[in-house]
Amino acid sequence: MNNQLIEIASKFVIDSKIISVNPLGEGFINDTFLAVSKFGTRYILQRKNSTIFVDVPSMMDNILKVTDHLKTKIVKDGGDPAREAMTVIPTIAGKPYTIDLNGGYWTMTLFIEDTVAYNRADTPELCEAGGKGIGKFQSMLSDFSEPLVDILPGFHQMGFRFKQWDAVLAADPVGRAKDVAKEIAWVEARREKILEVWSKVENGTIPTRITHNDTKINNILFSPDGDVLCVIDLDTVLSATILNDFGDCVRTYTNTGAEDDENLDNISMNIDMFRGLTKGYLSEASSFLTQSELQYLAFAGIYITTEQVLRFLMDYIAGDTYYKIKSPLHNLVRTRAQIKLVQSMEDQYENMCNIINEFVK
Repeated sequence: MNNQLIEIASKFVIDSKIISVNPLGEGFINDTFLAVSKFGTRYILQRKNSTIFVDVPSMMDNILKVTDHLKTKIVKDGGDPAREAMTVIPTIAGKPYTIDLNGGYWTMTLFIEDTVAYNRADTPELCEAGGKGIGKFQSMLSDFSEPLVDILPGFHQMGFRFKQWDAVLAADPVGRAKDVAKEIAWVEARREKILEVWSKVENGTIPTRITHNDTKINNILFSPDGDVLCVIDLDTVLSATILNDFGDCVRTYTNTGAEDDENLDNISMNIDMFRGLTKGYLSEASSFLTQSELQYLAFAGIYITTEQVLRFLMDYIAGDTYYKIKSPLHNLVRTRAQIKLVQSMEDQYENMCNIINEFVK
């Protein structure tokens, strides 16, 4: 297998012969490897999941447009574009991907050396740094005007999600709906408010911008001294509402428990983490956000986490066809954990609004 990977890596424009390729990380979507050249330069080699990303060429075009825009600004500001933005390595044929004999799509980016990454935002200070990273990423792209291909139709689009929801409930393919009537009712009680916000995105009241759409803390690289360096993993970059990005930060940074925590007593939204996140995010983003975006910023965490409830519960009712599960009830455990998190956000919503207003002023 290693020889095959070396052969694939050698199709890209690299500084010298590739001498090793080894697995890197435990990605849930793509297969990721670390390739090392004879001169010691390291590269990230990825086999893209073309089941999820059905149009890899368009996805790579999106990434190139965004990274070119970022690099131009970084150079203008006197920064280092090789460290402060992802660098896509082209193939010898001049394309941003190569296709193997089985039809698999492979891409390569430059490995960014001397960086620090975190799997969890476990202090208010780290939440602030992560928020600053996402805010800076959005700010640098706030004047980006080129069209991007929608490579994930329906992703974070609440109208589409509720159509899926209705279809799954109507079909009830494995007869589970009757066992989760309480959870279904919880979702239905929030449908009107969620769709009200989505309608404002659809009609342009809440604008669409270039957003990352997967803003976990481990998608931000930091310098050894703690400064935000680079936002990575741009596969999901799309034109969407910034509520998606800020909301997913709230969902993943502030949860005191795990996404699939079986002990619901572990789960709440930590308001100090939210304060740190908000402070960092608005220090970069307040200059370009509209009043309508600021109005719904505190609601963003509820908005996105409710979508995650919807998706986990839909998958459970459908028979676990999308998410990988570790047990027959795993998706239901995830559902209940995310419901508890939303309820904690709802209980603290007024405080969240006050914190937003404090940092806007």
